[in-house]
Amino acid sequence: MTDTTTAPPVATGPTVPPPQRPKRRLGDVIFSRLSSGSGFLILIILAAVAAFLLVQAFPALVSSPEVLKTKGYGEFWSWVLPFAFGTVWSSLWALILAVPVSIGIALFITHYAPRRLARTLGYIIDLLAAVPSVVFGLWGTMTLAPATQPVYQWLNTYLGFIPLFGGEASGTGRTLLTAAIVLAVMILPIITSLCREVFLQTPRLHEEAALALGATRWETIKLAVLPYGRAGTVAAVMLGLGRALGETMAVAMVLSGNQVINFRLLTSDNPNTVAAMIAQNFPEASGIRINELIAAGLVLFVITLIINSIARLIISRYSEFSGAN
Repeated sequence: MTDTTTAPPVATGPTVPPPQRPKRRLGDVIFSRLSSGSGFLILIILAAVAAFLLVQAFPALVSSPEVLKTKGYGEFWSWVLPFAFGTVWSSLWALILAVPVSIGIALFITHYAPRRLARTLGYIIDLLAAVPSVVFGLWGTMTLAPATQPVYQWLNTYLGFIPLFGGEASGTGRTLLTAAIVLAVMILPIITSLCREVFLQTPRLHEEAALALGATRWETIKLAVLPYGRAGTVAAVMLGLGRALGETMAVAMVLSGNQVINFRLLTSDNPNTVAAMIAQNFPEASGIRINELIAAGLVLFVITLIINSIARLIISRYSEFSGAN
């Protein structure tokens, strides 16, 4: 005999409606679409530039060395290698000269100078970044090169045993070191401005904690400020390097470059840069020469991408161990 009794109904609470998404305002939608579109637009522009360089450089890349030699050039890679070397070599020396000074100025403005003086120096640094490169080129050619020529003679006389200062010193002062000094002055405001903003972002509690433990001002900077701003400092240096790699007119006006690979800094036989070489030769180029110069621009494009990629890896690694974590 089966039990026909039914179980009493189970009491249930009120049904909770599923959570609803908050309604997005029109301004948020427009801003989101504009931001996403701007990001994709950067990728599209970069791909368009790369495609243009590849298409225009292809005839020079596939042409035989005999054809290029009849047009005034030799085999492409042996021709462009000295210019790529000069670009990297001059930019490296510009960084060596500019980075310590830039970081020092940024630390002075943020941690040592009185507020009024710091504000004035900040304005001067920002104005220096707006000076055209032609002005720097004129200054380097007409003022800096003659002024540094006696210094180069002294370095060559007393420190000529060092390979960098060996050879016969230039009588005009228009050397690779002069071009590096001009590039250093040009990238100094960029690195200084970014480092200044990075150092100002250091949490005040970090600095006060270091001071409370008995650290001096310099020890506070070394233990709290510099580790916190390491990733930002590397990014500032890489932006300055990008400016130095692509600089054209100042280098073309200051440096009397040749198609050589030379590590010496004081001689008149200097390696030229890719950007300066293109600016000097493009007005008179025609036919396959134009493709050759565009191919050199493609090499500079690739060098810049490689350096920026390395910088991104360094920044991501430093940010993982930053003092902000």
